[in-house]
Amino acid sequence: MNPDGLAELISGKEMVVTVGSGGVGKTSISATMALHAASTLGIKVLVITVDPARRLADALGVAGLGNLESQVSESAFNSAGLPIRGELWAVQLDTKRSWDDLVMRYAASEEEAFKILENPLYQGFSARFIQSHDYIAMERLYDLHSQGNYDLIVVDTPPSRNAVDFVEAPKRVQEFFGGRLLRLLTVPYRVGGDFGGRVINFAAKPFYRIADQILGSQFLEDIAEFFLSFQSMYEGFTRRAAAIETLLKSRQTTFVVVSTLEPAAFAEAQYFCELLTRNSMPVGALILNKVLPEYLLDVELGRKAELLSDSSLSKSVAASIGVAGEKDKERMLSRVLQEIAENFTNFQTVALREAEEERSMRYRPDVVAKVPFVPTDLVDLDGLSKLASGLFGDGSGEGGTGEKGLTPPADLEARRQGRGRR
Repeated sequence: MNPDGLAELISGKEMVVTVGSGGVGKTSISATMALHAASTLGIKVLVITVDPARRLADALGVAGLGNLESQVSESAFNSAGLPIRGELWAVQLDTKRSWDDLVMRYAASEEEAFKILENPLYQGFSARFIQSHDYIAMERLYDLHSQGNYDLIVVDTPPSRNAVDFVEAPKRVQEFFGGRLLRLLTVPYRVGGDFGGRVINFAAKPFYRIADQILGSQFLEDIAEFFLSFQSMYEGFTRRAAAIETLLKSRQTTFVVVSTLEPAAFAEAQYFCELLTRNSMPVGALILNKVLPEYLLDVELGRKAELLSDSSLSKSVAASIGVAGEKDKERMLSRVLQEIAENFTNFQTVALREAEEERSMRYRPDVVAKVPFVPTDLVDLDGLSKLASGLFGDGSGEGGTGEKGLTPPADLEARRQGRGRR
């Protein structure tokens, strides 16, 4: 457990990317790290979710979270009893709108941009193609970082198998637009320019004859128009993809892997730590969420709990509270004590198994932090502040005012001045 290490890690970065499988509390952890940074560091923080589930808005109390950044109000902090030395903003990725903005920005002309936007294939691609969602998320993150409006961006990614796609999305989209099949489909239209190639007879080659029979001439023309229009932006895609990859691998960025100690989730987290490391992407921390209390690991306490099932104990307790001889009450008391013993045994079994999972850890980052199990959902800033207490252990959450808050990085002003010029 190294909460101080986690706080120091966050304070020294410009982008924190959280990854993990579904159901491990990644969205709550992302929001909590952003909340902690805003309330203790005195910096401007943005938390962005690319997960289609809209839980972040509920947790932050920001109604109608969408594609434009929304600031968490000072009154929301005050009502949760939290200090606010900086600013906290949030945004939910809108895939379709982000693609439209990208086209308008990088198309060769306004006419070319509208030609792309009105193409039926583009409309389906930008709204439903999963790789387009991952790619545009990376584009948006890069754009927000390059603008230099925020000192720290915390990114809540989709569940980890999708997050692999998220990390590799720029390369995959490059491969898609430069693929052999698409080059073959557009050859007749690239010859002669301005669709002068339409005079070429599809029957001239078997490939085009079969494609025409299966897809239809109009569909082939839509494909050709779509990809020929995108060719004017392809070089920009390539440069941007390289820049995004450089940012993800830079010292400005860190990846935080979130998991529980359940076997499937923990195995997934270990896999993702290793995958990121192989791809030269910095894994700064592993956060183990929903960890059961350590007292459950006390085997001697487990033996004592088993004594609660002893009939002689229930009779002794019945006598001490004045219900001895009252059969119904004695039976009820015995049942309650048995259930307490059984529940403790069940929880201890899970806790011992989770401790074994942790000992089997193949990959251990420099920072490993544990968050205690919380039986209720975290649906507001007050809940996130309680989570911050467990995650950072510094009093910035329940009952605290963040007196132990960190000092902003020494190079913070230089980072603010320089980032937008990259």
